[in-house]
Amino acid sequence: MRLARHGRPGQETPVIGDDSGTWWDLSPLTADIDPAFLVHGLPGAATTAAAGGLPRIEVDDRFGPPLAGIGKIVCIGLNYRDHAAETGAKIPGEPIIFLKTPDTVVGPNDTVLIPRKSTKTDWEVELAVIIGAEARYLDSPDDAPGVIAGYAVSNDVSEREFQIERGGQWDKGKNCETFNPFGPWILTADEIADPQQLGLRLWVNGEQRQNGTTADMIFGVNHLIWYLSQFMVLRPGDVINTGTPAGVAMGMKDQPYLRAAMSSSSRSTDWASSGRPSNRHSGRSNGKCKRAKAEGERSRNG
Repeated sequence: MRLARHGRPGQETPVIGDDSGTWWDLSPLTADIDPAFLVHGLPGAATTAAAGGLPRIEVDDRFGPPLAGIGKIVCIGLNYRDHAAETGAKIPGEPIIFLKTPDTVVGPNDTVLIPRKSTKTDWEVELAVIIGAEARYLDSPDDAPGVIAGYAVSNDVSEREFQIERGGQWDKGKNCETFNPFGPWILTADEIADPQQLGLRLWVNGEQRQNGTTADMIFGVNHLIWYLSQFMVLRPGDVINTGTPAGVAMGMKDQPYLRAAMSSSSRSTDWASSGRPSNRHSGRSNGKCKRAKAEGERSRNG
């Protein structure tokens, strides 16, 4: 099933849907899709919807982030061999970890602000894993599936000058306002037989830039969750951005970073059903705004 939140910012309605495009209002069961719902409400929500216990609802406006009350966003850097190669980085011996703050999250159709004086704002389409149960010192990667609530598409938008050229930690280039478009929905874990067989693609101005598969991860999803649990407690409502495949602007010869009047589109294949998220990019310079539209699509390819 799909879990989503639709409506104006701050006024989103929680909904649950299936791959036919039918949606049901979750409001009779929960005020929101949040950590408490993942623990207590999710197990019975699909059954209630299928049994006709929830009202049908038309979803034809804004999708917000599909999860409210995110605890922390744990990100994995250089987790695809081809991405490490394109950036000239060595294959890491252990996962590279950094954090994004929850207030970077916006919906899949919301405005993304390009930081003032930025010239190197980049894209990174990623598989996000949503945690649904506490994970503390897991014994092995085999224990990881039991704490996963679902999966979503995330864009780890990054400012490369801030990240790499300004010293300090990566966080400076990762935590700019609106730098984590997320959604449009969470696909529940039971819908994904193997998280290492999922496609991720991205286009800029109609030209394909990223065309990857989670099969090429250096550290797979289950390993990452086990590994992270040795250093921090993962709790319901935490999100893990698992890394991006090759094709980012930083790795290209001409480094065509995002700027005003450019458009980009991302597509997750083989696992996320149809949807067309679009982000409007707003670049600030001397107090004035320039805008560029970004469109995205999610599709299932059987």
